[in-house]
Order: sequence, then C-alpha cells, then structure tokens
Amino acid sequence: MLRLERLSHSFESFEIAVPEAAISDLHARLAATRWASELAGVGWSRGVPVDYLRGLADHWATAYDWRAWEQRLNAYPQSRTTIDGQPIHFLHVRSPNEDALPLILTHGWPGSVVEFLEVIEPLSDEFHLVIPSLPGFGFSTPLSGPGWNHERIARAWAELMARLGYERYGAAGGDTGSLVSPDLGRVAPEHVVGVHINGGLRSPEGAEELSPERGAFAEYVRAEGTGYAAVQSTRPQTVAYALTDSPAGLLAWLVEKFKEWTDPAHELPEDAIDRDHLLTDVSLYWFTETAASSAQLYYEVRMAEAAGVDTSISGVPTGVAVFPTDPAIRRLVEREHNVVHWSEFDRGGHFAAMEAADLLVADLREFFRSLR
Repeated sequence: MLRLERLSHSFESFEIAVPEAAISDLHARLAATRWASELAGVGWSRGVPVDYLRGLADHWATAYDWRAWEQRLNAYPQSRTTIDGQPIHFLHVRSPNEDALPLILTHGWPGSVVEFLEVIEPLSDEFHLVIPSLPGFGFSTPLSGPGWNHERIARAWAELMARLGYERYGAAGGDTGSLVSPDLGRVAPEHVVGVHINGGLRSPEGAEELSPERGAFAEYVRAEGTGYAAVQSTRPQTVAYALTDSPAGLLAWLVEKFKEWTDPAHELPEDAIDRDHLLTDVSLYWFTETAASSAQLYYEVRMAEAAGVDTSISGVPTGVAVFPTDPAIRRLVEREHNVVHWSEFDRGGHFAAMEAADLLVADLREFFRSLR
C-alpha cells in the first residue's frame, strides 16, 4: 500500500500505492452489500436514507476513480517519521519563497489530509506547509498504544516541526485541529507565532447570543447531534468491526457527518463538497483500515477531559474564522484564547477547507501577515 525510501535517520520518503486487489475488493463488497430496511417517509431524521446511500455507493463502485485522486495526493512530497513511538505521516510542501512562514495544518474526524487538497496550492505561495495525519488516521498507523489525546498530539507536532528545522511557525486547523493547534501554542509558545482555528463544535453557554441560524445548529448538536461521539468515546472498538468490514457501513457513518456539518444552505453533502473529493476521504479510511484507530481519539479525549484539560490562555495570538455551522461566541472563546483576529462568513461550514477554500485561504493569509 505504500512505498518507502530512506531519506535520513528521521524521515522516510512516502508514496501512496493502494494495491489493485484492495480496489477490487472494495468494489466486490459494495456490490454484495446487504441493505438495511427503513421506515417510509422519515428522510434524514433517523439517519442516512437507503436510496441516497445506495446511489452514493454505486457511484463509489462504478464511477469514482481512486487512482486519479491517489495521483493528485502523490503530487505533493510526503514522508513518515516516528515520534514518541508513533508513526507519523505528513505532506511537506515548501513554498518557492524561501523566507515563507512554516504553517502546520491539522485535520479532524471524519476528515484527513484530503481535506486540504483545495488549499495547498494557494497557501504554498506564502507558507511552507506541513500537513500531518493524526495518529491512528490515514497512514499515521498503526496506533502505537493508548494515550494519544490532543496535548500529546501537540507535543508530537512540536517535535515534528523541530526535526524539520522550523524554529518559528504558525498552526491552524478545524475540528480536532481547532483543539490541537491551540495546544501546540501552549506546549511550544516560544515557537508558535500564531494559531488560527475554525470548525469548533462545542455548543456554548449563552447560545442565545448566536444568530438564529447558528443558534439552531448549536441546539441541534446539543440535542441530537452527538450520538456518534458517544459511541466512539465509550466503545470505539465495538463499532469498528462493522465499519472495517462493510464499506457501505463506513460510508454511512462518515457521510452522515458531512450531511449534518456542511453549509446548511445546501441540502446534500455533494452540494457543498465535490462528491469525489468526499469519497476520497472515505476511501482513505477504507484502504488504511482506520475506522478503529481513528475512533480511539474520542476515547482518549474523554479520558483527558475527565482528568482535567489545560485551557489556560497561552498568550499566542489567535485568529478565529467563523462559518455558518460554528457555534462561536467571541467573549467565550476569549476565555481560552488570545483572540486578535475574528472573521465571520455567511457561506461554508464545518469542513471549511473543502467547502469554502477561498474564504479560508484569504483569512489565513490576512491573519498570519500581521504576525510575520
């Protein structure tokens, strides 16, 4: 599935090479899916509708071209290294401007490095980009053991940037990246010049201060939008068997979140994100068999929160990009972050790098230009 070439004592060059047999197996499993029954007339209210999922699965099996997207990913330099016993895969795209600011971008769940494909080219004009796969995600596998919470990941990112020779850099990300990036500012404040975040999902107190649209989304997340997290944070291993064995099951588990977290102005996920781009993200989970190891992050975060999480203000300047699905209130965000930049947008959603790449790129440029 991968080819490695020794670069140094710390890094191995990496290229994605999914075996043809794995692609054929995916197609065969999709064709043999035993489809669930459903109640008539309930739409998306109880989960992903059968007709919708069958159509998407059929496209995945008969029209989607993994090789084209694999080639697109392989167009960017990739490496692997081992940090704290954990294999870490990352894209490393250097800017033609040697004096560019290094920037580490962190994805979330159900995302991957695939999230950033639309922003790599425009951002690399101004930044040396480091885009790692979270431990247990994609090619940052196998998961070395328990304990990989946000703070530990942040410490690994600090080590990664040090090994790459970057003494001064920025950090940015959404979802998990909106938590790991500030933690990187806390553990390495002498190196992180600024943190930029988007795509937080925590429903805040004071939700009445949100716009009606953001308030409605925050209430939905609070009331019924966290079932997946309850499962993954308590029994990640149990649910993983179905997701590892059935591509249709994995597709439903992931696409539900793309439906619910993309721009609410769009009815279906593919109205907000290119359908094949979305399927590339799902395919990465499937081919790397990481449904189990990626879900472990939720368990680790729950355990870390029970033990007490550091939410002190690091002092690192922080920029916040607020999209229509972000239940963010500035006065509350400022309790944990040194907010010096705040932008609100009327389009896009939780997966900003995939949905509104132009807005996110412009906001990252504006924020970090002030910190050079």
